[in-house]
Amino acid sequence: MILLQVQQVTRRFGASVLFSNVSLDVPEHGRVALVGRNGAGKSTLLKMIAGETTPDEGQITTKRGLTFGYQAQNAGLASTKTVWAEMMSVFAKLQTMEKRMHELEVSMSDPDIIANQEQFNQVSATYDQLQQDFSDQNGYGYQAEIRGVLHGFEFDEDYYDKPINELSGGQRTQLALAKLLLERPDLLILDEPTNHLDVETLTWLEGYLQGYPGAILVVSHDRYFLDHVVNDVYDMAHGGLVHYPGNYSHYIDAKAERLRREWKEYDKQQTEISKLEDFVNKNIVRASTTKRAQARRKQLEKMDRIDRPEGDEKVARFTFRPHRQSGNIVLDVVNGAIGYDNQTLCTPVNLDIKKHQAVAIVGPNGIGKSTLLKTILGRLPAIQGQIIFGTGVDTGYYDQDQATLHPKKTVLHELWDDHPTTPEGDIRSILGSFLFTGSDVDKAVHSLSGGEKARLLLTKLALRHDNFLMLDEPTNHLDIDSREVLENALNEFDGTILFVSHDRYFINQVATEVVELEPSGTTRYLGNYDYYVDKKAEQDAYAAQEAAEAEAAHPTVDQPKQTQVNYQQQKDQQKAKRKLSRQVEALEEQMNDLDAKKTAVETEMSAPENFNDADKLADLQQELTDVTTQLNETEESWTEKSLALEDFED
Repeated sequence: MILLQVQQVTRRFGASVLFSNVSLDVPEHGRVALVGRNGAGKSTLLKMIAGETTPDEGQITTKRGLTFGYQAQNAGLASTKTVWAEMMSVFAKLQTMEKRMHELEVSMSDPDIIANQEQFNQVSATYDQLQQDFSDQNGYGYQAEIRGVLHGFEFDEDYYDKPINELSGGQRTQLALAKLLLERPDLLILDEPTNHLDVETLTWLEGYLQGYPGAILVVSHDRYFLDHVVNDVYDMAHGGLVHYPGNYSHYIDAKAERLRREWKEYDKQQTEISKLEDFVNKNIVRASTTKRAQARRKQLEKMDRIDRPEGDEKVARFTFRPHRQSGNIVLDVVNGAIGYDNQTLCTPVNLDIKKHQAVAIVGPNGIGKSTLLKTILGRLPAIQGQIIFGTGVDTGYYDQDQATLHPKKTVLHELWDDHPTTPEGDIRSILGSFLFTGSDVDKAVHSLSGGEKARLLLTKLALRHDNFLMLDEPTNHLDIDSREVLENALNEFDGTILFVSHDRYFINQVATEVVELEPSGTTRYLGNYDYYVDKKAEQDAYAAQEAAEAEAAHPTVDQPKQTQVNYQQQKDQQKAKRKLSRQVEALEEQMNDLDAKKTAVETEMSAPENFNDADKLADLQQELTDVTTQLNETEESWTEKSLALEDFED
């Protein structure tokens, strides 16, 4: 069944046509991606589909009763409620049902109603139906679902009571998406949902969307995300829309094959046209062949000519070429500690970067990835440790905040002022290779889009000719085409690279090794992003196996050795102390087991695949209640016996 159809839709801005006669289908349970260059009209089409604007021509139709949720790019949740209250508001209907169920339970315990069999049966039937409806609508699991989604976006219980309007813009954007996921519309319409998410959150979001019961229409530049989530791609280019079944990688291959086939057909026809025209030109004036030439001319006039294939639009073309080669040792960081105002974010930091390596820094938001680059560059002081550059190292830096650009300068002078001896024509030519042509070079920097500023920063970096590039989120603001150009330039770069990125596809294409930052320090993985993920999974599995084996073994508590004493009373006292000590240790072990069991149940309740299983969630909730009760009782017993043991010590 088709949930939504875009039929021959056109959008104009004045005399300019952004796109025309575009068509798109979203099937039931579909996973549809809309890709294309910045400015192609992707967000404009999404706004039309969401009903915020209307097409100039064509129509958009939906299945009767279709519910949809639209998350605009970087649109934050505006609310004065707390995080928990706002998420709970999604389930107001269930809360009303729950309240009514409690009222009916009270009624069923009323002696007067119990005495009236007919009235009791009526109340009981109403309660049974309401309870069934409540269960069918995930009434027993919606709070666990809220906790699971908030946990996925890295909002722990410390955030639950915080007013949303006091949070950062990025957090409000994540909460808007969290609320939308909890609402579960038939169709999710998402415009760049992966912006500013760290890798852990991205991985969780991919898993959640893979199991989402409705359909999804998404615009994203995150190619790794598209590969793992979508199964249909619509490419918006040249004012049109072309459909490719499959994920992003299939789209790339299919698009290349389509263009190859179109060029083959075009070239074949052009060869035929050239032969016919050549025959006409040579034979039209000769009496003996003029009739054949006229026939060829008519053949040319009647020919249905194939348009020249439209490949990718013009893309930036650039390279990074170092002026000189560095030594084999490029950078060493030894037992470093990074942070702000003596607040350590990560330690110990150890890096050993050699010539021609491309090292990716990964880790959760806030762990200090950008701080590490700035500390290495000396822009922030290191809390401790040594930072040692090798011989002949020339360092170039790409700042994700774009703070090194001068907002009042023009594009031309932003570059020319750094290289005043270079002729203006050469500067314009260089800017042209980065897609700044004509009047673009006279634009003020502050008027540029994020993508244009990113290309300008890359232009400046390419002209420095450094041999060690330090890049902080270089793919932010770049469309897919520009990201691929950057990947190619970096892969051909005869130097060394240290970069921070959330773009997992980009890391896969560029990195020769990955360094993970955690509060406890750095861990090195000798491969690309997929290798890093596989190794992490192996390590987690091994740790889980060790923990399970340790739990199964239940090692006995070592008995303290006691010195023999002559008095029976002292012996009895020591015996009682040992017994109490064993009890305390046994209770500690029991608390650890119960705490681990509680965590495991909570994790299972938060799993997306359990959100729709009311019976499973009810069982898990009961199990959680039982474990929590046991844990509380064990803690009380442990406290009592620990105090008694302290009396012995005294």
